[in-house]
Amino acid sequence: MEATLVRISKFISLVLRHNPAKIGLTLDENGWASVDELLSKSAKAGLHFDRPTLEQVVAQNDKKRFAFSTDGQKIRASQGHSIAVDLALQPVSPPEVLYHGTTIRFQESILEKGLIPGSRNHVHLSADVQTASIVGKRHGKLLIFTVKTRKMEQDGFLFYLSENKVWLTAHVPTQYLEIYSAAG
Repeated sequence: MEATLVRISKFISLVLRHNPAKIGLTLDENGWASVDELLSKSAKAGLHFDRPTLEQVVAQNDKKRFAFSTDGQKIRASQGHSIAVDLALQPVSPPEVLYHGTTIRFQESILEKGLIPGSRNHVHLSADVQTASIVGKRHGKLLIFTVKTRKMEQDGFLFYLSENKVWLTAHVPTQYLEIYSAAG
């Protein structure tokens, strides 16, 4: 994605996932914002882009972070919110295992507390090692955990699958974690 589109994507992530008040944007309870309002309030905040550019950002985002409503009038982030939104996701039975990519500096904390959402609404899990690796490498030396999701489900934990195929859950206690690999 070209630099201008990346800048717009990061800005949209900020306002749709974390701080809509930054530009006075209104999100409904499910995280949806009016496309027209996003465009006009972004322009007032100094970032000018049009509907075709927004569509290009949504289409080219490698993580598929954003989605348009079926009528195309609204937009929202698919997951990763630190503000209270109800994505209206239904529980889904997970595969036997999922993966969580992080950095080695968090190993001690994770082995003590498990995986916690921190400032986000959910813990994010990946269906494959490659995706977990990409996520984990962003912040330092790679550490990948295998998460025993089927066992968690049997023990009463709920899982959700976001529109962009990221697995979500509230918390992963330590007994469901194993170190898959660590880069030294």
